[in-house]
Amino acid sequence: MNTIIDFLNTIFWGYILIYGLLAVGVYFTIRLGFQQIVHFGEMFRVVTARDTRGDKEGISPVQALCTSLASRVGTGNIAGVAVALTLGGPGAIFWMWMVALVGMATSYSESTLAQLYKVHEAEGGGTGVYRGGPAFYIAKGLGMPWLGSVFAVCLILSFGLVFNAVQANSIADAMAGAFGIPKLATGLVLAAITGMVIFGGIRQIARLAGYIVPVMAGVYLLMALYVLLTNLPLVPGMLTHIVRSAFGLEEAAGGVAGGVAAAMANGIKRGLFSNEAGMGSAPNIAAAATPVPHHPSSQGFVQALGVFIDTLVICSSTALMILLSEVHLSGLNGTQLTQAALGHHIGWIGPYFVAVAIFFFAFTSIIGNYSYSEMAMVFLGIGNATGLTVLRGLVLLLVVWGALQAVATVFDAADAAMGLMATINLVAIVALSGTVVKLTRDYFAQRKAGVEPRFHGRDYPEFGDQIDHTIWTRD
Repeated sequence: MNTIIDFLNTIFWGYILIYGLLAVGVYFTIRLGFQQIVHFGEMFRVVTARDTRGDKEGISPVQALCTSLASRVGTGNIAGVAVALTLGGPGAIFWMWMVALVGMATSYSESTLAQLYKVHEAEGGGTGVYRGGPAFYIAKGLGMPWLGSVFAVCLILSFGLVFNAVQANSIADAMAGAFGIPKLATGLVLAAITGMVIFGGIRQIARLAGYIVPVMAGVYLLMALYVLLTNLPLVPGMLTHIVRSAFGLEEAAGGVAGGVAAAMANGIKRGLFSNEAGMGSAPNIAAAATPVPHHPSSQGFVQALGVFIDTLVICSSTALMILLSEVHLSGLNGTQLTQAALGHHIGWIGPYFVAVAIFFFAFTSIIGNYSYSEMAMVFLGIGNATGLTVLRGLVLLLVVWGALQAVATVFDAADAAMGLMATINLVAIVALSGTVVKLTRDYFAQRKAGVEPRFHGRDYPEFGDQIDHTIWTRD
């Protein structure tokens, strides 16, 4: 089993995904006319727009953004950036920026498709919720429900279960290292808090994410801003150093073997793992939103902004805090390097600040990851009360187990499942790229005409019964 899993991970993460995710990002960037740059302001416009339709079935764009950020922003933003710097040098950060830039186009495309092919599910009390994601657009858009089922199972295994154990393990390590708290105690408390949230369903998760994520990210960015301001004369030179190192112009100064190749490889890998663009994860919560304006493309812009915030803002903040310290060439790695860097900037409280940040970053990842698996359960037809109760119970068990130990084989198996999941999603969104282009042109044609974009499904008979026309009707 280990041999098979290692082989699959070598294929997926050594070849298919590292190059595939980047290639698909470039493909959509070119085909959509570099819209993540040309229409950058649109991302903020759709997040701050107010819903005038009174649609109570979906969560708000801000809640969808915060929930996706809850999953995206995790230990990779703290420990992952430190690993990229250690193995790839400062130039790795430049390649993280580049992969995020093209990843914004990928995230836009997959989330736009998730909105288009979403369905309405009734709940008690006469209300309902929206469900959707890659499994749905694979089944409906490509007419391949069996492949959608494979995707859904991989999503539940990787994001819903095992990766939550990984996040719990990171929290337990951080709490034990900084405060001496026993790992079992951390696991039990974390499971209790997680249970109070996830048993409330998607709406409860979205509400909590809407409160925690802005505060969590805001405090972390304020710390980064303090570090930048206190080292302001060094910042321009450090940014230049990052760019020059990315092209091998300062290899000796970086002290990193492998030069450009190492910088590219580690920057691309860490960037992809952090922002998840193209993985097929964020579209699951994107589908749950009521888009404002009421057009699939508007939620695509919301999730593109999520990639920007995750990598170009938060990961960059971590990188600069490390590089502006005296410890970035100390031989430390991962969380320890970030803790040492903060210790350099703000004294003894630095390592504790990082431990607390890891707790919140990883905890929100757990509830965000769970929300994705709930969508997959609904697609598989087992998203009833019993099925979701079983899933939630397994999530809590994995949280406690993950806090206590890290079993490499199980985590490697999750990587393989996510690799298969991401590969399926990439093939699907490229196959449906014509639909993405059509929706994007419709959106901006309406913007150009001076009207608020509104998608009317009946105007596109080619979609037939692939979409739920009761969602996309005229007012």
